[in-house]
Amino acid sequence: MEVFGQIGQFGSGTLGYIVPFLFVLTLVVFVHELGHFLVARWCGVKVKAFSIGFGPELFGFDDRHGTRWKLSALPLGGYVRFSGDEDAASTPDRAAIEAMSEEERRTSFAGKSVWQRAAIVAAGPAANFILAIAIFAGIFALYGREVTSARVDQIVPGSAAERAGFKPGDLVLSIDGSPIDSFNDLQRIVSMNSDETLQLVVQRGDGQVNLVATPERKEVKDRFGNIYKMGQLGIGHDASGGNVKVERFSVPQAIVLGAEETWSVVDRTFTYIGRLFTGRESTDQLSGMIGVARASGQVATLGFVALVNLAAILSVSIGLLNLFPIPMLDGGHLMFYLVEALRGRPLSARAQDIGFRIGLAAVVMLMIFTTWNDIIHLSSL
Repeated sequence: MEVFGQIGQFGSGTLGYIVPFLFVLTLVVFVHELGHFLVARWCGVKVKAFSIGFGPELFGFDDRHGTRWKLSALPLGGYVRFSGDEDAASTPDRAAIEAMSEEERRTSFAGKSVWQRAAIVAAGPAANFILAIAIFAGIFALYGREVTSARVDQIVPGSAAERAGFKPGDLVLSIDGSPIDSFNDLQRIVSMNSDETLQLVVQRGDGQVNLVATPERKEVKDRFGNIYKMGQLGIGHDASGGNVKVERFSVPQAIVLGAEETWSVVDRTFTYIGRLFTGRESTDQLSGMIGVARASGQVATLGFVALVNLAAILSVSIGLLNLFPIPMLDGGHLMFYLVEALRGRPLSARAQDIGFRIGLAAVVMLMIFTTWNDIIHLSSL
C-alpha cells in the first residue's frame, strides 16, 4: 500500500511535475522529429504527417505541401510519417508501395536511395545532439560557468581517500592522465569509477605527489532526497569565498564547450553501459518516464536554466538511445540499410518483419522494466 501512497503523492503535484516534464519532452521530441522532417524534405520525400504525441488528434493543420501537423492525445513521443509508411515506426506499407505510380514512388521514402534513407533516419538523433550543443553553448555564453577548485579541504575518517594518503590542502591535478580543472571534473570521474583503481597526481605544497585510490560504491542522497549509487573517495571541499570563480566565454568558446559537454554525457552513458555488462553497475539506476517526470519537476524548482540544462541531457540520451541497433529505433533502420548497402539489395520482407517484432518486444520490455524501477524508487522515499 505504501507504493500506491507514494504514487498518489507523485500525482498530487500535477502542475509541478507534468508541466516541466511535457516542456522538456516536447522540446526534445519536436527537434528529433524536425531533423527527420527537414532532411526528408531536402531529399524530396513527401511527408504525410508530423505529430507530437500518439493516438487521436487533438488539433492540427495542413501545410501547403500536404503535411498534416498535429498534436495528439498521448504526448509521450512523436513521429513523422512519410509516403509509403504503414505506421508511426516507419514500417514500409508494401501493398501501398506496390500500388504506387512511378511518380508517387519517386516521392516516397521507400523510393529513395539507401544513402538518402539513412541520412533521413540519422537526422533525428543528429538533431538531438545539435540541440544539446546549442543549449549548453547558450548557457555558457550567457551565464558562464562556475568553477570550484579541485582542492581537498576535508577527508572522511576511514575513507578511500584516507587510505590513499590524501592530505587536507592537496590540489588534484590529474586522474589517469586526464587533467582536472575543477572539483566537478574530479566528481565526474570518481562517481563513474567505483571499485576501479585510479592514478592521481596532486599538488602538495611546492611539489607533486602520486597517489593510488579506489573509489567505494556508496549511496548518495541529492538535495531532493533521491538516492543514487556512485563512486566516492570520501573528500570534501569548501565551495565558498575565493574557492569559486565564474568563467566567461565568447560564443565560439561556448560552442566548443557545448560540444565537449555533450560528449561528456555520451561518454558517461557508455561508461555506465560498459560497467553494466561487466557487472560493476546495477540496473536499478535506469529510469523511465515517471523518473524523468519527477526529475523535471524537481529541477524546475531551481529555475528555467536548470530545466533547459536537463532538456539538453535528455536530448543526448534520446539521441543516443535511438542509435542503438534495435529494430523499431533509428539505429535498427540504419542497421538494415547498412546490410542493404553491403548486399546490394534489402533484407527480405520476412526478415525485416521478424526484426521489427523483436525490436518492439525489446522496447516494450525496457519500458516495463524502467517503469517498475521508477515505482520502486518512489516507494523507497
